[in-house]
Amino acid sequence: MNGERRIHGRAFVDGAIKDDILVSMRGETIVDVMQIAAPPTATDRVRGLIVPGFVDMHVHGGDGADFTDGDTDANERIVNFHAKHGTTALAATTLSASRADLEKAVKAIAETATNAATGAQICGIHLEGPYINPQNAGAQDTASIRPPDIQELTTLMSEAPRLRFMMTLAPEVEGARALMEHFRGRVLFAIGHTGAMFADAVAALEWGASHFTHLFNAMTGMHHREPGVVGAALESVNATAELIADGVHVHPAVLRIACTAMPNRIALVTDAIRATGMAEGKYKLYDYDVTVADGAARLANGTLAGSVLTMAGAVQNMVELAGIPIEKVVPMATEIPARILGVADRKGKLENGYDADVVILSEKFEVERVFAGGEEG
Repeated sequence: MNGERRIHGRAFVDGAIKDDILVSMRGETIVDVMQIAAPPTATDRVRGLIVPGFVDMHVHGGDGADFTDGDTDANERIVNFHAKHGTTALAATTLSASRADLEKAVKAIAETATNAATGAQICGIHLEGPYINPQNAGAQDTASIRPPDIQELTTLMSEAPRLRFMMTLAPEVEGARALMEHFRGRVLFAIGHTGAMFADAVAALEWGASHFTHLFNAMTGMHHREPGVVGAALESVNATAELIADGVHVHPAVLRIACTAMPNRIALVTDAIRATGMAEGKYKLYDYDVTVADGAARLANGTLAGSVLTMAGAVQNMVELAGIPIEKVVPMATEIPARILGVADRKGKLENGYDADVVILSEKFEVERVFAGGEEG
C-alpha cells in the first residue's frame, strides 16, 4: 500500500470517542479515517485511545534548553523532548529579553522550523513580552521590559516571515493600542502580564487582541465590583484563553469553572521551562535563578516561574484533577490551539488530508506512542 501505515482501535474522531476506527497514514499525511470492525491485514491494532497530536501554543523549553537561548541545537532538544510527550506542533515561546537576544532567538527558531528533521513542528512564535507591565511581570526579567515598539516587532517578524506571530502584552501600557492597531490581522495579540482593569481589557479586544495568556495568572482577578481581566475573558464571546493545568497554577475547581464559562475557547498550554523533564534543582530562566521542587518552578521569593508540565500531563490532570471527561479535554489540547494558531486546516484532528500527527494514550491517559509527521518516535 505504498508504505501506508494503519492503526486500529478506539479513537477521538468528529468530537467523540468511537470504537473500531482505522487511521491510515502515508508519509506525512493521514489518508483515511474510517470505522470498520475488521481492518485489513498488516494493521497495527492498539489497545489505547488514539487522539490527534497535541498542539502547545505556549512552551519555553524542556530537556535543559530554552527557546530564548537562541541556539538551534537547544531548539531541537526542545521539540524532540516535547514530541515524546505527545506534542506534535507548538509555538516556540520567548521571554522578555534584550533586543539582541530576542532577535537571536527568533532567527534560531525560524532556522529550526525550517531544518529540524524530527520532533514537534514549530508552527508559530509566541513573544511573551517584552511589552508587559513590570508590576505583573511574574518571573520575567523586569530589566528587559520596555514600551511597545512597532519597529522592533517589524524587525522580529522579518526574521521569521513564514511563521505565525503571537504576542503577549499588557494593554494598559503606553503604546499598546498603537501597536495592536498597526499589526491587527498580522499578529495574534494576547492579553497577559497585566494590571489592566475590566474596561481596559474589553477595549483591548476591540483594538485587536483576541486571546488571554495563562488565564488567572499574572493578571487582575475577578471581583464582583471590578471584573478585571479575568472577568473580561469569561464574559467575552469570541476571545480564547490558555490554562496551565499543572495543579499548581490554577485550582482544579477554577479549571472547571473556566471550561464551563468558555466552552470551545480554552487551550491547554504547558508554559514549560528548560527544567521540564530534568531533575529537581536550580535552573536559569533568562537572567533569573529558578528552583524546581515538588513539581513547581519558583523564584527565590516564591513567584511561580513557568512550569515543568508536558501536554500529556495537562490532559491527564484535566481528567483526574479537574474531573472533566476526556472527550471534552482532547479538543483543548488539539483542535482549539490549532484553530487559535491558524493551523486548523492541517493540525488538531484525525481527518483525511491532515498531518499524520497521532498519539496513543493508555487507560490512564499516559503517552504510549507518538507519530509526528508520520514518523514514530
